[in-house]
This record gives sequence, structure tokens and C-alpha cells, in this order.
Amino acid sequence: MSAAALFSVNTGAGEPIYRQLMDQVRRLIAAGQLAPGDSLPSVRDVAETFAVNPMTVSKAYSLLEAAGVLARQRGVGMVVAQGTATAQGIESRLSLLQPTLEKAALEAAQLEIPAEEALALYARLLKEGRSE
Repeated sequence: MSAAALFSVNTGAGEPIYRQLMDQVRRLIAAGQLAPGDSLPSVRDVAETFAVNPMTVSKAYSLLEAAGVLARQRGVGMVVAQGTATAQGIESRLSLLQPTLEKAALEAAQLEIPAEEALALYARLLKEGRSE
């Protein structure tokens, strides 16, 4: 699968790019979109696709490898490690989403956006995300 199909990078975000990539790999595994043995795009492919330093991508992959999430396979590159839990239950997936929603809720409160409008925006974004 191509880097653009798997990942999205926000260079303007306050979160480092390597952390964005790590979080996305974990989410893809939790959702069952990546399974043990599935290969990831090469460091070069990801770096070129998003115009980032290859060392940034390498750092994300290396940290995930050290955590036992990814494994290096000769001739293939990085793959999801065997024994990595996939297709986690809804509670586990919600716990991955919670920090993002907490940030969004805080920002909505700071901007004095009414809860109903923030929820309507979130519902619209969910619907758009599913249709892509």
C-alpha cells in the first residue's frame, strides 16, 4: 500500500511528524487495517510522499520496532510484528481516539463554540471520512 493511502502528515501541527506516523500505525493496527506480516511503505517512499526528512520516518519506524509493534524483515522492509494485537475492541479504539477529542473539546471551549455546533461539525466530518 502506498504511503499516501496509509498516512497523512500535518507539517503545521504542534505534534512532531514522527509521532504522527507512530500514532497512525498504531491506529491502523487497532482498526484491523494492518495485520501481522503486512508490510509498510519504505522510509524513502514515505519521506518523498510527504516531503519530510527520511530520518524522521526512520525514527518513527525504529521506535515502533523497539516497542515490538514492527519488525524488520530482510528483503521486505518493515512489517507489522507477529503477535501484534489487531482489530481491537471498541473500548480500546476509543481510548486511542480520546486524546484527540480532548484537544478538540478544549479548543472548542476556548473558541466559545457551542457544544451543539461542535458536535454537528464532528458528525459531518465523520460522515465525510467514511465516504472517502
